[in-house]
Amino acid sequence: MNYTVQSPMRINLRPATLADLDLLRHWDEQPHVVDSDPNDDWGWEVELDRAPEWREQLIAEIDHRPIGFIQIIDPAREDSHYWGDIPANLRAIDIWIGEEIDLGKGYGTQMMQLALTRCFADPKVTAVLVDPLAGNTRVHRFYERFGFQFVESRRFGGDDCLVYRVNRADWHHENAIALP
Repeated sequence: MNYTVQSPMRINLRPATLADLDLLRHWDEQPHVVDSDPNDDWGWEVELDRAPEWREQLIAEIDHRPIGFIQIIDPAREDSHYWGDIPANLRAIDIWIGEEIDLGKGYGTQMMQLALTRCFADPKVTAVLVDPLAGNTRVHRFYERFGFQFVESRRFGGDDCLVYRVNRADWHHENAIALP
């Protein structure tokens, strides 16, 4: 199922598939992506072939041109227990723009609007989490614009991160996008 932002730039989300393997590997090597996620191995060869109920991996496109990636998970059900012991009815988002040339054009904002709208479309979801690197102040401000609030500093693997959370009640509903 595709979700579309109605704007001058039409962003569609589609499921990531094994056909995206080379693209995602390429994006993983881009300096701005490495800077935001230096120690993660996404295991694309395996993960793109899996479709657990607790996860969506999506490619963002404009006019069929891939521009970014979004992962939405249910952190309580996720099998690696990355988030540890966590309550039900939450979602966690990973998001990035693939090519540096596509940064600063509003694509990330629209992608995040789509992701949050998707998360909160489920009436049981009470909040959404993100875990940017502690030193990435630019992305902290990006999340704060969507109503995310700092929760705690936390180490995930080898990375010092800040956990941010936006509760359904605090989400800026003016950023909602009508989903088909």
